[in-house]
Amino acid sequence: MIQSNRVAWIASVRNHVVPPVVSVSAIPREARRVAILVNPKAGPSDSRRRVDRLEKLLQKRGFKTEIFTDLAEATSQANRWHAEGSLRTLVGVGGDGTAAELANRIDEGIPLTLFPGGNSNLLARYFRLSKDPEALCRTIVDGVTARIDVGRANDRIFLLMASCGFDAEVVRRLHRRRTGHISLYTYGKPILETIWSYPYPEIRVHWQGDEEARPSLSSRWLFVFNLPCYGGGLRVAPQADGSDGLLDVCGLRRGRLWPGLCYLAGILSHRHHRMADCTMHHARKLRITAETEVPYQLDGDPGGVLPLDIETLPGRLTLVVPQGAVKNHLDKTNP
Repeated sequence: MIQSNRVAWIASVRNHVVPPVVSVSAIPREARRVAILVNPKAGPSDSRRRVDRLEKLLQKRGFKTEIFTDLAEATSQANRWHAEGSLRTLVGVGGDGTAAELANRIDEGIPLTLFPGGNSNLLARYFRLSKDPEALCRTIVDGVTARIDVGRANDRIFLLMASCGFDAEVVRRLHRRRTGHISLYTYGKPILETIWSYPYPEIRVHWQGDEEARPSLSSRWLFVFNLPCYGGGLRVAPQADGSDGLLDVCGLRRGRLWPGLCYLAGILSHRHHRMADCTMHHARKLRITAETEVPYQLDGDPGGVLPLDIETLPGRLTLVVPQGAVKNHLDKTNP
């Protein structure tokens, strides 16, 4: 059973569509406006000082900058400047939640970059976006735009991943009591509460589109990845590629704490895909259901409860990144 599951996963990888080269473009020289959104709830207290430094550096290079603290105002202005052809980039100051919120509000094609300032900066780290004002200024001046896939869960875009079950319940409990900046220590209490009370209900995946004939998947832990990024550096789906038009699905069939610890050990040792009760698939479109209330989370923020319809949107997000970040992306997804 273990061997057959491993063979199926390897065959899936081998039959996987060869990822196209990420669509990369130079930033038009005439685009000289930079909109900067500061999320007051995200990141350490020195975020505003770093933003002020970034603004001064950009102004010295001849860019026109404007700082916003209101999300709707920032995205509305960025959309207008982009339509005029004058927007170089919209800078999101914050973590993965800030990035996802901006992606859900900006028009397609808006060049977005990140100034990491949240607790979780997985997207920024993956594309080598620095917390250093001088480094980010160089990216805005000399970097490139890269078109990256996103996922859509019901009506909301996610950039990294979606998951259902235990970790989504932890996220839901955490955000119920959130009053300000989240640190790693903030997760302690909701994790312990969830360990003692979570019932691990069955989650079912119904494949749609090209994979509709595939039998449905039953699991107790479920993850859907656009990029191979997860908290703590865990490599649940190391082959996830944000430029292939596909999502990577990982289902773990057993519930309770002990199997969960076994799965964690397998993930840490990069052997979980060999387990008989771990299933890995690629998909463009799927529906996730449960007979009881099961929460889901998107990029580390609570999303709601199942059912959930997920699909990939190829090339939907335009990121301003350092030139070397695109090679880094391809190296990670094609080792």
